[in-house]
Amino acid sequence: MGFLVVIEPTQEGFSAFAPDLEGCVASGRSVDQVERQMRAVIEFHFAGLRSEGKTPPGPNATATYIRVME
Repeated sequence: MGFLVVIEPTQEGFSAFAPDLEGCVASGRSVDQVERQMRAVIEFHFAGLRSEGKTPPGPNATATYIRVME
């Protein structure tokens, strides 16, 4: 199962969030690092939900680029 993760540059590196998973955020010095952090955050979040007897949500968000003329 895959989830949309938005990665944005910051002054110190990168930050990321998953629109479908409220509170799942991470930061890192590189894109690779922030992707690893997000994977760990999502796995931790799902483990917490399962320990409470809840089913983790499925992915819903999508993304696209809209080209505009300048």
